[in-house]
Amino acid sequence: MYKLKVNNKEFAIEFPANEPNIAVINGQRVELDLIEEKKNSFHLIKDFHSYTVEAVKADTIEKKFEIQVNGNVYGLDLKDKHDELLLQLGLDSLKSKKINEIKAPMPGLVLEARVKVGDIVKKGDPVIVLEAMKMENILKSPSDGIVKKITAEKGTVVEKNQVLVIFE
Repeated sequence: MYKLKVNNKEFAIEFPANEPNIAVINGQRVELDLIEEKKNSFHLIKDFHSYTVEAVKADTIEKKFEIQVNGNVYGLDLKDKHDELLLQLGLDSLKSKKINEIKAPMPGLVLEARVKVGDIVKKGDPVIVLEAMKMENILKSPSDGIVKKITAEKGTVVEKNQVLVIFE
């Protein structure tokens, strides 16, 4: 079962096994005929009405999507049974916690700081090069942010879990 929020309106959706063209939406069986015309573009027939559906944006990690249906744009938020379980257990906010610092994963020597205070970084951007056990390790930004403070400069010996960079 999935919970789908479309422009703040919620739907419960199920796809019965062995019935590829059937969806159960809010308890009502609906027959769908869906054909992919080209990548991210589909033709949908529902209740004898034709729709052109195009996936505009997709954030599969956050499960947020933007689609265009016959020229109208809709924002979608998708939750599956795992997301619902995390919500029930009160653990749903853990995945969206922003990490504001980079710590040394092991003792080592800072070879290079690839950013400076005030730089804007995106998730995955290289930030620090740390030499540990004769290997260079590139530590990357865990989230988008602005470099607030660099606590370990080039040539600094650091210990495991020592804070190297702080973000805003």
